[in-house]
Amino acid sequence: MESEIDYSAKIIKSDEEWRQQLDAESYYVLREKGTERAFTGKYNDHKGCGIYNCKACGSALFSSESKYDSGSGWPSFYQSVNPECITEFTDNSLGMIRTEVVCSRCDSHLGHVFPDGPPTATGLRYCINSQSIDFTED
Repeated sequence: MESEIDYSAKIIKSDEEWRQQLDAESYYVLREKGTERAFTGKYNDHKGCGIYNCKACGSALFSSESKYDSGSGWPSFYQSVNPECITEFTDNSLGMIRTEVVCSRCDSHLGHVFPDGPPTATGLRYCINSQSIDFTED
């Protein structure tokens, strides 16, 4: 499924187009780089089998197979479905250095990645806002 997506094909919309497509909370997270409060997102405790897609453009991002309970209060994954589906940037906001994760196709903010994930997997923790993803069940 994810191999069919051309992650290099950029989706470009005006702010007004994004505002019309997304609800206010998702717009805040995806387009303004906001963060939902910990333990409030609908996918934090979600246990279904399937794919988590970008809420803005529908690109496949994470599989339920790589989801785990990090205890952080946000959906956490130890890898993406494809290295090309996400882009990482240094984030110096809030007085700290973090690595921001965005959707490669539409440049929407998803969350951050940290080097404190499961050591038996990749050692990474993709900490993703529920407001930035939708779920498609297998």
